[in-house]
Amino acid sequence: MGKGGIRIERLSKRFGSGDTAVLALKDANMDVAPGEVVGLIGPSGSGKSTLLKCLGAIIDPTAGRMILDDTVIYDDGWKVRDLRALRRDRIGFVFQAPYLIPFLDATDNVALLPMLAGVPNDEARQRALDLLTALDVAHRARAMPAQLSGGEQQRIAIARGLVNRPPVILADEPTAPLDSVRAMAVIRILNDMAKRFETAIIVVTHDEKIIPTFKRIYHIRDGVTQEEAGEGRGFD
Repeated sequence: MGKGGIRIERLSKRFGSGDTAVLALKDANMDVAPGEVVGLIGPSGSGKSTLLKCLGAIIDPTAGRMILDDTVIYDDGWKVRDLRALRRDRIGFVFQAPYLIPFLDATDNVALLPMLAGVPNDEARQRALDLLTALDVAHRARAMPAQLSGGEQQRIAIARGLVNRPPVILADEPTAPLDSVRAMAVIRILNDMAKRFETAIIVVTHDEKIIPTFKRIYHIRDGVTQEEAGEGRGFD
């Protein structure tokens, strides 16, 4: 991998201790470059959720290293003092459900994160509007979530994930509730945004519709990752 992006080396996570200990991650490795979208797939209970939570600084790994945007953030212990700020400013999240705040319009749903990070309100809203424009939903900037279609809501959620310009976005089953056309539209958007903003994007998915779009895939089974080439269809 070149500069930036995210890399994990021999990352492990153990739950419990003694005879009841469960090793949910076993020396997992992953390497995602800026501008790249990779898939993370595996059966239920394979360690996908544990890996995603470690990558998102939601739970503590047990051992290993994590490098985010050329900075070591974990090396057998966190090297970052403020994990809340890390999650807010350096890691974008896109979930299966958009989780928009119902009493804020589309612009303020996106602008809220930079506002919380101390960006002046006008600048935060302009940053949000620029992203809504890039995602072709600027005409819905003043709409409330209840007025938005499912596809529009997911685009707002993607804008929210990008608004603090994080080096990595973690997308957890972002196409699960969508039909084939909308699912492919979301994956195309993620690919476009990755290239435009030099963001490394990891997509956790069971969705057979989108798996052929990835150029690289990480399979995880019993906590062990294995990289393989994907088909990479349709986004060159």
